[in-house]
Amino acid sequence: MIQPHRSQHMPFVRIDLFSGRTEEQKANTARAITEALVQHAGCTPDSVQILFADVEKSDWATAGVLASRRGQ
Repeated sequence: MIQPHRSQHMPFVRIDLFSGRTEEQKANTARAITEALVQHAGCTPDSVQILFADVEKSDWATAGVLASRRGQ
């Protein structure tokens, strides 16, 4: 009998950020989020997956205005 696929990596956290964060900032953020999920959600550190997605300000709009044009 074929078993349904079960991911052993839960939770999966995606963080969209404007480009410009350093590798050290991302590492510190990943560590803090992992620690919070372990403490508050009962996860193991090995189960937490985090994806950082760098986004250019010209690729993000709020209320019809590109972030790159805000404040102009």
